[in-house]
Amino acid sequence: MNKTILITGASTGIGKTTAQLFQAKGWNVIATMRKPEEATELATLPNVLVTKLDVLDIASIEAAVNKGITQFGKIDVLLNNAGYGAYGPLESFPREKIIRQFDTNVIGLLDVTKAVLPHFRSQQSGIVINISSIGGKMTFPFGTLYHGTKFAVEGISEALSYELGAFGAKVKIVEPGAIATDFAGRSFDLHNDENLPEYQPLMNKVLGAVNSMFENASPASVVAEVIYTAATDGTDQLRYRVGADAESLLDSRQQLDDTTFINGIKAQFGI
Repeated sequence: MNKTILITGASTGIGKTTAQLFQAKGWNVIATMRKPEEATELATLPNVLVTKLDVLDIASIEAAVNKGITQFGKIDVLLNNAGYGAYGPLESFPREKIIRQFDTNVIGLLDVTKAVLPHFRSQQSGIVINISSIGGKMTFPFGTLYHGTKFAVEGISEALSYELGAFGAKVKIVEPGAIATDFAGRSFDLHNDENLPEYQPLMNKVLGAVNSMFENASPASVVAEVIYTAATDGTDQLRYRVGADAESLLDSRQQLDDTTFINGIKAQFGI
């Protein structure tokens, strides 16, 4: 019997590329997204169920999980990929956007995971793979909200691994560096208020540095391959880095004291 993966945020980027890879490897794929009617390419592939799932909508989460189990008989892997990135001065963000950031990246992830856990518990197996980021272990300027959610994903995932181990399931964390996707266009919310002049010199420097950081970004296919490894390697490895920049920056974060590392980031951004 083919194994089955459920993927959130499968309409584009990492989610779509991962869905295509797993399908090509012979898996059943439950490709979920907010607007499934737009997934014309995925919908043509055999053994792929394209269905609606909005991580902010409990009813859609439960419906997608149930529909996937009905069609394929079981779910072996959950990939929590859906995400949203809010960057900018904290002062500039209205409260509703702060809530959206945490609802999407943290509460939504918890809700989807919770919906799948009874199924994993009943079959005494399963893998939860959470897409974190190098931004879950280190920070960049103006990432207060985004980094806050990714640090939360790291802690949630590590703690949850103890719980799932009680019935033979596992948690994996994937930590990409800069990835060449349309995240910046679809899921990146840069919020700035020019009426807060104190932040503007720093904002200009950060925007220039971020653009250069993505010049050598890894393709989404590299992340998909690491996700496939995490799903199939049979190990208890918890964290998987993706990209040369992730390896370098996270090694530095582990090895250097706070002051030295943060001063290095400031130098990189010219601040």
